[in-house]
Amino acid sequence: MRDAAPQGTYKVQALDRAFAVLDLLAESDTPLGLAQVASSLQLHKSTAHRFLMVLERHRMVERTTSGKFRLGLRLFDFGNRAIEQYDLRDRAQPHLRRLVAETEETAHLCILEQARVIYIDKIEPARAVRMITRIGASNPVYCTSVGKAILAFLPEERAAEVVRRIRFERFTHRTIATPEALRAEMEKTRRRGYAVDDEEFEEGLRCIAVPVLDAQRLPVAAVSVSGPSFRVTAQKLPSIANHLLQCVRGISVDMGYTSAGRGNRTALSA
Repeated sequence: MRDAAPQGTYKVQALDRAFAVLDLLAESDTPLGLAQVASSLQLHKSTAHRFLMVLERHRMVERTTSGKFRLGLRLFDFGNRAIEQYDLRDRAQPHLRRLVAETEETAHLCILEQARVIYIDKIEPARAVRMITRIGASNPVYCTSVGKAILAFLPEERAAEVVRRIRFERFTHRTIATPEALRAEMEKTRRRGYAVDDEEFEEGLRCIAVPVLDAQRLPVAAVSVSGPSFRVTAQKLPSIANHLLQCVRGISVDMGYTSAGRGNRTALSA
């Protein structure tokens, strides 16, 4: 019985290391070699190799033709199942459909994962020009309206942690490229109550988003309206923001995000 505790401790440590490998591959923009994984996680090559082989056997990671490692498609299956089970998505759908009917543009529901946002739902209008996005995809937090909406209303320490994780990359000439510029944008978002992606991630695309806040006024998700910049004009943003406000209020009520004696306050009413 005396060996039980050390063995249990080792199993937990092994799980931690396996998840560390997955986190490392998830954060990398390119597949990684064995030496890179071992060096980044401060593991012996033999130990890193053992973890990678187990993860590969379970299709959590896969090897490229050059022998490097990347995330496996089984994780995509798990992600889709998790999204299907996500109560927020089910409760938000009627509100998203109403939002799309009011704005005649695409609506997205997103959550934060490390320094990226994951699209857990998407409702499209019956229009010729639509958004080319898919449920389960992720994008950087710093150049998307949903990412900036969530980031702006996080507690200061949590927001700083996310910003430290960001690897800034320019997608267009408007993309925010420094932590200082992002912090200024976060302050602007807090003041007006909504975030804007003004062709920062994709030329010709403008998006506006509002966070869904829980009873403690912490962001649990964000809802956006997106469309071509010739339709989603700067003049229309305040009107779209009001529709977004009604949408997130409805989601908050249905999720039970109410405070004692008063309804949930949203970012626009802060």
